Amino acid sequence: MDIAKRFEQNPLLRPADLQPGIKGMEILCLLNPGVFRYNNKIWLLLRVAERPKQIEGKISFPIYNEKGEIEVLSFDVNDPDLDATDPRVINYKKKDYLTTLSYLRLVCSDDGINFYEPEGYPPIFGKGELETFGIEDCRVATIGKEFVLTFTEVSEFGVGVGMIKTTDWKNFSRQGMIIPPHNKDCAVFEEKINDKYFAFHRPSSPELGGNYIWLAESPDLIHWGRHKCIAVVRPGMWDSVRVGAGGPPIRTEKGWLAIYHGANQHHRYCLGALLLDINDPTKVLARSIDPIMEPDMPYEQTGFFGNVVFTNGHYVDGDTINFYYGASDEVICGAKFSISEILATLV
Repeated sequence: MDIAKRFEQNPLLRPADLQPGIKGMEILCLLNPGVFRYNNKIWLLLRVAERPKQIEGKISFPIYNEKGEIEVLSFDVNDPDLDATDPRVINYKKKDYLTTLSYLRLVCSDDGINFYEPEGYPPIFGKGELETFGIEDCRVATIGKEFVLTFTEVSEFGVGVGMIKTTDWKNFSRQGMIIPPHNKDCAVFEEKINDKYFAFHRPSSPELGGNYIWLAESPDLIHWGRHKCIAVVRPGMWDSVRVGAGGPPIRTEKGWLAIYHGANQHHRYCLGALLLDINDPTKVLARSIDPIMEPDMPYEQTGFFGNVVFTNGHYVDGDTINFYYGASDEVICGAKFSISEILATLV
């Protein structure tokens, strides 16, 4: 049952709406923004995926080299050692590479619909050996006057969770990798519970276990422990293969409301919700049986990687969740949920 109220103006942002941020590259995709309010505006922290302009017969993609500079690797499409069947990942001689290099870029809006790039706010690029393939899918938690960014760090060593803190979006304090590989989809609660910070994360264990949502607690946002699995995949359902957190959980009178994504064996990504105990978020009170949003619109079904709706962030006004999402791994869209309407669907 799709209860999302999509913006009539969707898609709000397309790759052609921005200029490449890396010299000699083209923007292939805009994905899954973090969302926050700052200086009386609505802000999106976009994941921007760029690659070199492609030459016929070749596949080229960028990485950061040992000097921290962007280097382009290129292979013949007919090379027998090359596997390019997935548009997102290339395997060459049993080593994986990403087809694009992602970084984070700010846009803002006065009305939540029309976004533009403000002057004086720099993009956030990958840095160091754990981010040589880029940084992706940032969630933004607003905690007091501080913004806490959790995002995916990607390199040949694996996929882990990085953290950056800022108060002004011009000066950034990099905290390094706070959860090691293989892990992603980290969403931090925006207030303490029983004097502890809490966060969702998503370790992956394809041999034993699976792509499940876990919860961890921390005294300082850096050191995380007391991990507990709180949501697993459900065979035969819309979230049968993987699940992962969306944006920061929302405090409601019924408990913590968390929007999450789920995918099935056909890589079709939908959104659902979890309800957690307000004083003990390790206790799941209810969960969506059916999706609250599905990829039903043409811009959600066709794109770089089709049949995808995927959200990392939102802001709340009363009963309304204003959320922004990536559609088909290519364009940025917006929609609204009613909190009470979501709660009424949970069992």
